Amino acid sequence: MFATIFYRDCRDIVRLADVMGHSSIETTRIYLVTSGTDHQRQMERLGLMT
Repeated sequence: MFATIFYRDCRDIVRLADVMGHSSIETTRIYLVTSGTDHQRQMERLGLMT
């Protein structure tokens, strides 16, 4: 949850990786993966799906 909230606030994955102590951004990305349901909800909120 920390990674998601931090990333939503700063939108800087490199900084997030540093804060979390990851040597690879690929490791950090694991914490930011969202589900297909989350994507669908976001598209609906933006009016991109009917």
